[in-house]
Amino acid sequence: MRSDTKLLALVALACSRVIATSSGDSDTYISAYTVPGAFPTSVFASYYNDPTATSAQVQPVISDPVTHKTFPEMLTDPENFPKNDTVDPHPLPPKSSSSQLLQMAVSQIQAISTNPAFGNDTCAQCMASLEVAKFLVSAAPEQGPELAIELCELFNYSSYSTPCAVEYARDTIGAVVTQVVHFADVGGYDGQLICASEFDLCPAPATSPLNMTGWFAKPKPNPLPPPKQPSGERLKVLHLSDVHIDPRYATGSEANCTGYMCCRDNVYNPQSPNATLFPAPRFGAYLCDSPLSLLASAMEAIAPLTGTEESGFAFSIFTGDLTAHDSDNQYSRAFVEYSEIVIYEMFKYFLGPAPVYATVGNHDTYNQFQMSPYSIGGYLKSQYNWLYDHISALWTYEGWLPEESLEFARTHYAGYTVKRTDGLRVISLDTNLWYTSNYFSFVNATEPDIYGVWRILTDELQDAEDAGDRVWIIGHVLSGWDGYSAQMNPTNLFYQIVDRFSPHVIASIFWGHTHEDQLSIFYTNNATVMSADTAQVVSWIGPSVTPLQNLNSGFRVYEVDSATFDIIESHTWKSSVNEFTALDSQTEFGPTYAYEYSARQAYGGNITWGENDPLNATWWHLVTEQMEMNSSLVETFNTYQGKSSVMTAPCTGECITAKICYLRSGSSSISLQNCNPNYGSVQ
Repeated sequence: MRSDTKLLALVALACSRVIATSSGDSDTYISAYTVPGAFPTSVFASYYNDPTATSAQVQPVISDPVTHKTFPEMLTDPENFPKNDTVDPHPLPPKSSSSQLLQMAVSQIQAISTNPAFGNDTCAQCMASLEVAKFLVSAAPEQGPELAIELCELFNYSSYSTPCAVEYARDTIGAVVTQVVHFADVGGYDGQLICASEFDLCPAPATSPLNMTGWFAKPKPNPLPPPKQPSGERLKVLHLSDVHIDPRYATGSEANCTGYMCCRDNVYNPQSPNATLFPAPRFGAYLCDSPLSLLASAMEAIAPLTGTEESGFAFSIFTGDLTAHDSDNQYSRAFVEYSEIVIYEMFKYFLGPAPVYATVGNHDTYNQFQMSPYSIGGYLKSQYNWLYDHISALWTYEGWLPEESLEFARTHYAGYTVKRTDGLRVISLDTNLWYTSNYFSFVNATEPDIYGVWRILTDELQDAEDAGDRVWIIGHVLSGWDGYSAQMNPTNLFYQIVDRFSPHVIASIFWGHTHEDQLSIFYTNNATVMSADTAQVVSWIGPSVTPLQNLNSGFRVYEVDSATFDIIESHTWKSSVNEFTALDSQTEFGPTYAYEYSARQAYGGNITWGENDPLNATWWHLVTEQMEMNSSLVETFNTYQGKSSVMTAPCTGECITAKICYLRSGSSSISLQNCNPNYGSVQ
């Protein structure tokens, strides 16, 4: 376009704008108006730059009519202006005291809970509140327990019938909560997991993707090595779990209390606060932990019931939980250490010289349930070392843990491996590390192995594979079933490890914790196909000695092939706790422990299976198929799950499908993905 033509176009545009903005009758319209392009220099008296220039904005010289000070050019110089008001800075407010910080945090969290901007998004409210809590505990960590107490009272989050001021005090669980809020990513996965698991305010986050690249030193052999040939010789192995000895059990106290737990002098039934409704029998009751007399009775019954008076057991396993279910303020290190010594001494006395391979339960430490990772660093990484030192020393003292395993157990969360001379390795793991009530499991929760134990397990299994050994894994908190007890990410990794080393290395897995008689099957390829062909190995969840709560007392014996270490038969005994009251009026008889069932006979009636074939994962999957065809078999399982307690409710409708689903769920991840979570327990 020619320059003169461009000029005419701009003039026409300016005129059209003027006409468009004129008002009045048609005869006042102006056909065109063009606004001047130059800055009107007469507006200001002087300028720091050329006001007629077009390359930059004008910089007029401005004076304050009050102070008569002239503002310098650099104040508005776009290329060189001051970044801070150094002439007159705003003073910082005075430093708040720790108590002021606490009250501000409480006020902010309370405001978040009622802020309409969040609408009904309780998850966002919860995670925003955790962010406030994190700032507080980072600035004033001593206020962490106080914040937990105030929020517990504000939102009524107390549990176990324990007052908030007791439950979250610094010397109970308050210090642990403070540590976890400090270290957790409360604005991300960790925070969502906390809000989902502890407060039910968020949807549970999904299982994190696993990157298994380089995790295994070698691929799984294909084909698998030839299986070991059975010897035909059967070893007897005792499985004890969840003793929960109560040295504070008060015979004659209220056994039908409304608090937790009963059979203590400090509890009562509010319907009769001044008179006991159900005096605690001296051998125990359904709402109470084990008095010493109950444990002694169980131990006395074992040898004659199992035919081991002369021979003893080849070995025994104990899958954890020594102490009573006391509230945190009634716990102490001394209470834990006392319980360890009493129970292990009784095991030694009644079971003889054969080893008892034990593991740590979630109630076997102080604070109970809590196990911090060494990776937390600093002085905090050693806060539970007293437990590992003491319990591993006791295992060695009793002759159960060889000296070469002692130091490893002391420095690896009381986990260890025993290489027996008969070709079996027993690997004991502290699976409280993945327990959902272990608050430290919420820290870096997307990382499935923050404790490093699954790396150790993998390496030990690889060594066993190379040596041609068979392995039993024992722990306390189970990896699957209804998904309630364990975090998803670590159990997901565990499942992949089990898949890699089953069935040729891992013979069986054993848990406790639920107090109930349960079992879960592991399959290949993360259980994408569940069939008799893909079933790999099973985890046996042992019945408890304690009757808490509404269960009978029980124990189990396995018949194990001495070469393959496969379980050929399982026998379970129980004592009917509802009959204990009748024993108080005399001293001649104590509790009766009676044979409850044989797994092979109870579930295998319609399965074609050799007399000496193992009750392995294939067999148990066939059992679940029978359950799908005959629901009465599920009812049988449900009865035995509660150790034939009169307090066990029947399993019907949705419960039937759920129980079969639990039996096929070896990890929390699989269970939460597939199963209805409402029927896991009979308590």
